[in-house]
Amino acid sequence: MTGNADEQTSYWIETAPPGPLHPPLASDITVDVAVIGAGIAGLSTARELARAGRTVAVLEADRIATGVTGHTTAKLSAQHTLVYEQLRRTQGAEAAKLYGRSQSEAIRHAAALVAELGIDCDWEDADSYTYTLDPAKTGELEAEADAAREAGLPARYVTETDLPFAVTGAVRVAEQAQFHPRKYLLALTDDMLRHGAQVYEHTRVVGLKEGKPCRLTTEAGPTVTATDVVVATHYPIFDRALLFTRLSPHRELVLTAPVAADLAPLGMYITPEEGKRSVRSAPYADGRRLLIITGESFLPGTADTEERFGRLAGWATERFGPLDFTHRWATQDNSSTDSVPLVGPFHAGSHHTYVATGFGGWGMSNGIMAGRLLTDLITGRSTPPWAGLYDPRRVRSAVREAPAFLKHQAQVAKHFVGDRLPPTSGTVDDLAPGDGALVRIDGHRCAAYRDDDGTVHAVSARCTHLGCLVAFNRAERAWECPCHGSRFGTDGAVLQGPATKPLERRAVPGSGAPAADTPAEGS
Repeated sequence: MTGNADEQTSYWIETAPPGPLHPPLASDITVDVAVIGAGIAGLSTARELARAGRTVAVLEADRIATGVTGHTTAKLSAQHTLVYEQLRRTQGAEAAKLYGRSQSEAIRHAAALVAELGIDCDWEDADSYTYTLDPAKTGELEAEADAAREAGLPARYVTETDLPFAVTGAVRVAEQAQFHPRKYLLALTDDMLRHGAQVYEHTRVVGLKEGKPCRLTTEAGPTVTATDVVVATHYPIFDRALLFTRLSPHRELVLTAPVAADLAPLGMYITPEEGKRSVRSAPYADGRRLLIITGESFLPGTADTEERFGRLAGWATERFGPLDFTHRWATQDNSSTDSVPLVGPFHAGSHHTYVATGFGGWGMSNGIMAGRLLTDLITGRSTPPWAGLYDPRRVRSAVREAPAFLKHQAQVAKHFVGDRLPPTSGTVDDLAPGDGALVRIDGHRCAAYRDDDGTVHAVSARCTHLGCLVAFNRAERAWECPCHGSRFGTDGAVLQGPATKPLERRAVPGSGAPAADTPAEGS
């Protein structure tokens, strides 16, 4: 099966069975634990808790494993680019060891589940590599190999790989894995349902009242009463912990192309150079393998995505020869200001609410790690030695975080304040079919999109999260917030949080589009 490379199509979603439809929440319920979000972190947590005897409800705004997890590159590795030398330098060798141990145990846990449940998810053992083409960077990689080895990983510095081009040096970590994430998660869902868990799709949570017990409010009205709540929505949908000040969203593009098996690298590769590039391959039809190529990291709402897709395709064909691209999509993640995920109690005053976020592009191992860590914290059966490392309430690294924190806040300020200063130019008449822009309608600033039939649809230009101005992504036909990464459809519907409310519709005189329910927003 192949997709249309001119459209946004995730190979993982297209090639996994859709699974049964889970109904939306239709009435009030009471459970031990409510898990918000059905990606790898949420489903891993729910499955572990159900196995531990807790009654669990998973609440997903869309469908399970179709969000960030459905658009990953699915590398299950404890090697996270150059994290170990950074941790050793900023937080000490013990922190690096705890990080390595927690990530490695997550991989082993996933392997055991695949064997135990007989999951057919294209599981393959593979080596992981971080490489450089720059002779001046070999010292950094040698230091990373030493730090990773000291942290307990089977790591070493090498100069040879199975890439079809020469590298100057690389850190190789053996005994890692790659798999089909959606097939894996659908099997985990089946297992947790057998253990009494409940799953509700198309159920958007919009309110949280903490206490004993906690209460969740959904967009459609029904409520969930739970002793404990886990917020696993990728970017937390509630801001009471102010985690948005410590998280920076970034978006990356993905292309796939089938190649002969003898031309495909079997290792998993990444380089922080050239706008960040990642390459691996997966089993494909007719004995071939599928190249999965990732890169062009950028802040949501700040790039010409079509141009960047072209740049990534050019890089791939330059190194692998002529390619017939079958799928393309974009993925999004959040990095914390100290490069360590935030997993644990939601904030200093919380006793029954927990969060998992800030995976920095390494959601597979971190999502599985988070599921095990949160289950241990909620059940009280044990406290892993790395709980403090990931604790969202940590303050020990505040000074070390300062440069990243200030850089992120400067970016937010630029879009929150600076984008309001210059006047919006253009009108709806300037929009071509399939295009969108911030324009003036009756003197007011709106986000307007012209569909392929020529009809103009306008919505509020301000993100419903904290009010930053959105920008149009032409390749994906979506409105994106450059401050915290919320994404909206051309009709204003929420595609990705932290926003939970849609962009309000605005009237377009003479367009035939639906009229707004509220006055047009001023500038």
